[in-house]
Amino acid sequence: MHKTLKVISPVDGRVYVERPLAGNEEIDRVMEAASRAQQEWKRVPLAERVALLQRFVDVMVSWKAELAEELTWQMGRPIAHSPGEVGGFEERARYMLEIAESALADIQVPEKPGFVRYIVREPLGVVLVVAPWNYPMLTAVNAVVPALAAGNTVVLKHSAQTPLVAERFEAAGKEAGLPAGVLQHLHMSHEGVSRAIQHPATAHVAFTGSVEGGRDVHRAAADKFIACGLELGGKDPAYVRPDAPMKHTIEMLVDGSFFNAGQSCCGIERIYVHEDVYDEFVDGFVALTNTYRLGNPTLPETTLGPVVRKSAAEFIRGQVEEAVAQGARALIDEARFPEARPGTPYMAPQVLVNVDHGMRVMTEETFGPVVGIMKVRSDDEAVALMNDSPYGLTAVVATMDVEAAKAIGDRVETGTWFMNRCDYLDPALAWVGVKDTGRGCTLSRVGYEHLTRPKSYHLRVSVL
Repeated sequence: MHKTLKVISPVDGRVYVERPLAGNEEIDRVMEAASRAQQEWKRVPLAERVALLQRFVDVMVSWKAELAEELTWQMGRPIAHSPGEVGGFEERARYMLEIAESALADIQVPEKPGFVRYIVREPLGVVLVVAPWNYPMLTAVNAVVPALAAGNTVVLKHSAQTPLVAERFEAAGKEAGLPAGVLQHLHMSHEGVSRAIQHPATAHVAFTGSVEGGRDVHRAAADKFIACGLELGGKDPAYVRPDAPMKHTIEMLVDGSFFNAGQSCCGIERIYVHEDVYDEFVDGFVALTNTYRLGNPTLPETTLGPVVRKSAAEFIRGQVEEAVAQGARALIDEARFPEARPGTPYMAPQVLVNVDHGMRVMTEETFGPVVGIMKVRSDDEAVALMNDSPYGLTAVVATMDVEAAKAIGDRVETGTWFMNRCDYLDPALAWVGVKDTGRGCTLSRVGYEHLTRPKSYHLRVSVL
């Protein structure tokens, strides 16, 4: 008897949707169908594949209102913000399709008399994409669209919190005219995911999730010589220099800390502020944070929704309480946020000062509406603290000195280095992490390299 997936909406605690989890036979059937379809799909000319995928994007965008509402009910993001994910999906998908021809073009090498030599980019085969709940469309599109454009087929598994997104991807593919088996979804248990990874058809796994989840994926693939793209945990820092444009910096970092209730892979979780501007920054940061409106995310006036589930809220509250017991000071009066209630996913945002790296809130991923702010005396001290982390996805400097930003960035261990912006993916740039944040790359021309393999042609055309 198959197990059932139940989505508990953080909005009101009710069961929003139920779906049966795939059994072994269904998993094998889907993987084998993907493998068969890939043999034909890779022979479809690139221009035709791109045209079909552009129609797929058109269909998804046409469902913008429905997708936004489903996102809000599944994971709690305010309805005022949810449509933005569809916009981000379109931006990334369109860009990756625009560059597909050049990114997948044959690599020419210098001419050599009597020989024809070149390198082609071959699709890998079946790509298994395992996507999380916090940005379920954006994290999935990073791999799904370029994988398909490159001639792979895709099996998509979304988080148990956002299963409708996977269903929407497959439905849009069918409506756009993608051949059967090219883009499919599965709702699976952890054991089911392991089976799918270990299936002979699977040639690549793109996983976004926790560090432990990444280790599980790696273990499941250990007996196969396949690549795993892993985007895992984060504790992204920001550094505010004395010459930072203060109004912009405060607005940027408050939004970077609390958008999506702080549940962003590249959200700001710790801030280091030069002592010369520390008081001004903290005062402005607190004042702006107090303007947020916590409440029912289906209401248009809400700017801060619940975190994804009660257990997440309990973990985050535990970090804050422990830090305060260790000497941290909480600057936000929760009474200003009457919707915040213990025992529910509704949490007030929180700003902590008097923090240090002996506290979990400054070193352990929080993934919620909490940020710690530390005073520093110099660039050197800021760099040392930013690097004092097992993670490295993005990092930020607020400054008007471009050369200083470059010099500091050279020393910070991170996948993306921002100046005067944060919490954003530019599809023209490689999306990549270091240390425990993972391995592999999505987006940009480089992302295509991880979804293909090189094949060399070495043709001797003269034997005289």
